[in-house]
Amino acid sequence: MNATAPSRSSAGTVPAPRPGTAPVGLGGPHPVLDVVIPVYNEEADLEPCIRRLHAHLEEHVTYPYRITIADNASTDETLHVAERLAREIPEVVVHHLDEKGRGRALRTVWSTSDASVLAYMDVDLSTDLAALAPLVAPLLSGHSDLAIGSRLARGARVVRGPKREFISRCYNLILKSTLAAKFSDAQCGFKAIRGDVARRLLPHVQDTGWFFDTELLVLAQRSGLRIHEVPVDWVDDPDSSVNIIATATADLKGVARLTRATFTGEVPISRLREQLGREPIGVEAPGVPPSLARQLVRFAAVGVASTAAYLLLFLLLRTMVGAQAANFTALLVTAIANTAVNRRVTFGVRGRTGAGRHQFEGLIVFGLGLLLTSGSLALLNGTTHPGLVLETTVLVLANLAATVLRFLLLRGWVFNPRRGRATAEEKR
Repeated sequence: MNATAPSRSSAGTVPAPRPGTAPVGLGGPHPVLDVVIPVYNEEADLEPCIRRLHAHLEEHVTYPYRITIADNASTDETLHVAERLAREIPEVVVHHLDEKGRGRALRTVWSTSDASVLAYMDVDLSTDLAALAPLVAPLLSGHSDLAIGSRLARGARVVRGPKREFISRCYNLILKSTLAAKFSDAQCGFKAIRGDVARRLLPHVQDTGWFFDTELLVLAQRSGLRIHEVPVDWVDDPDSSVNIIATATADLKGVARLTRATFTGEVPISRLREQLGREPIGVEAPGVPPSLARQLVRFAAVGVASTAAYLLLFLLLRTMVGAQAANFTALLVTAIANTAVNRRVTFGVRGRTGAGRHQFEGLIVFGLGLLLTSGSLALLNGTTHPGLVLETTVLVLANLAATVLRFLLLRGWVFNPRRGRATAEEKR
């Protein structure tokens, strides 16, 4: 691979080039692009797929390429069909694996490939091949590190049933809410990655099945890599052999595992950032809210402080007034302070613009919390004569539920950054 000329430091040493920053050289003995087709028992679809892909590459690609058929322990004639195609077409090679798993196949082939850019696509070619050039181009130029086809990006044209559409959108919503994913479509079978970047990331990707894509993308995002999205034309294959329920279950288990690994530090993000030369730039861009993980940590810290202040104020007021009055006053005072602190600390909103609206909407959220806690008190006092300890315990539990509701409403409604951008555009 060609690299840009490194600059010498004052000590005379030459720093190592950062992976994924130099344009890819289009000459040399090795293929520039390696397109992997993972297959399991695809004896009927494999040959038309390979011939169509080969014809497209012959017509539209001017640099050396390879098509790798990754056979995942097929039990039918898939391997024989693949070997025959490899004998007929010089650019086709076959890699046989004794175990199933799309992720296993991709990791095995990508880890040993000598190509500068590694791609893969599903054997049914549901994605229009016209998107292949836009997928690979930003990787060849050095602009991006990974590229994904997206069925959910603006400009994509998709034909598929409502069941798959619903599952796909729900899955990507789960990724955004749990893993703070910024990419729009994790499971479209149409992706590419620079070879030098793949060699850094693949050792840390554990999944060997369908969650492989998601884990790779989340790891790349957290390592500071640039992910390019290409809106695609995609037509669902009604004869697809993918088990939707089993795949969805495995994906959710993968989300839980990756979430746990993130909080335990099992994934060495800091070391990867250092190796890839993608250290944080040191400042948060204006108008960009903190990540979901940071918001949760900050919201929890503010919440603990608010709850402690609320309980102290409630206990103080309870000696002077009734439970409902004490609860209302303590909750109102801490809610106003809570909204102001969360506005600045948790959701990164600065300046006075919109502060009045935020407090007003925060009071609406406060009203819902008041309804929940007051309702709990009313229910408790209507069925028994509780002491102060039981009364306080019920209020703590009710406040925990109100806290979850409060975070969701503050994040998705009150401090939603899209509302701020829309208001700014209207003013212009």
